[in-house]
Amino acid sequence: MLSRLVNFLRACWWTSSDRGSDAAGRQDGLLWYKDIGQHLNGEFSMAVVQANNLLEDQSQIESGSLSTLESGPLGTFVGIYDGHGGPETSRYINDHLFQHLKRFATEQQSMSVDVIKKAYQATEEGFFSVVAKQWPMKPQIAAVGSCCLVGVVCNGTLYIANLGDSRAVLGRRVKATGEVLAIQLSSEHNVGIESVRQEMRSLHPDDSHIVVLKHNVWRVKGLIQISRSIGDVYLKKPEFNREPLYQRFRLRETFRKPILSSEPSISMHELQPYDQFIIFASDGLWEHLSNQDAVDIVQKHPRNGSARRLVKAALLEAAKKREMRYTDLKKIERGVRRHFHDDITVVVVFLDSNLVSKASSANSPSLSLRGGGVNLPAKTLAPCAPT
Repeated sequence: MLSRLVNFLRACWWTSSDRGSDAAGRQDGLLWYKDIGQHLNGEFSMAVVQANNLLEDQSQIESGSLSTLESGPLGTFVGIYDGHGGPETSRYINDHLFQHLKRFATEQQSMSVDVIKKAYQATEEGFFSVVAKQWPMKPQIAAVGSCCLVGVVCNGTLYIANLGDSRAVLGRRVKATGEVLAIQLSSEHNVGIESVRQEMRSLHPDDSHIVVLKHNVWRVKGLIQISRSIGDVYLKKPEFNREPLYQRFRLRETFRKPILSSEPSISMHELQPYDQFIIFASDGLWEHLSNQDAVDIVQKHPRNGSARRLVKAALLEAAKKREMRYTDLKKIERGVRRHFHDDITVVVVFLDSNLVSKASSANSPSLSLRGGGVNLPAKTLAPCAPT
């Protein structure tokens, strides 16, 4: 209890210069960043800017052993968890998903699509248990969920898994011209996309209101933009879509099968020498920058500070859209800032082709780093607001 209070006071009162060494990243107001670091397959850059009163984006990079065995697979794991309705689900994923992945990789003694799929499922089931336990005292936790984007680099193969609308984009050099092209690697699950709306209609043929255009935005049941997530139990289990859940989250009719899915889209990519870097980011970045714009920003500048540079470019666009100066936007406090932009998390993973090919036998020190922010106590539940 005392340690939690101390952490809370530190989060509130430490100045940016007090927030630890550069090894753990630095804090500058609502911006947290780690400009450059080393992972098993090259370098990385990471940044988070907070807009919500409670930071709903969570993120991590883990590099080294991907199992609990010394002989197990080695590689780099990146996770971007864009929460909605509160920080509970994204924090839970940050604490459990990678551990589940290590457990299943240990059982199979390798990395695979099946290992990643099982890790997602175990995380979903674990959060269901949390909701069931807390429901009597804190029913709104049933309306908290998170997108979940994961990248794993292992033995020259890149695995991309996604739920929701975060995005992974590869920067690939074209040998003939030298230019670096943006290639989107992740599939998105947002009903603003026509194909996702069609998927929802085919999965729920008897429900003419499965997707609804509300205030010029497509939403599942008029409530949420994404069709797949971790959490959001109120749209997966009917026993949690009732009082005392807030009325705005309760459906008029009951449902017999889950409305939202927790089945991730997973793809595998054999990395090539001309694959330069991967940008992992929550949708807060992609609302303001195109894939190619983001790749150009990374490619045309030094690696050091790449993620922070992308965040700044997005904030400049957000300010421009509101006809205000970037310096004035930076002065706006968390909570109010959400009216101007979302939480934004960016991880840029640079790929050194020599290290990628040798990683299976590398003996490098391990890395474990989480994206920062102005964190409040873990049990604080944010006011529920659908994504």
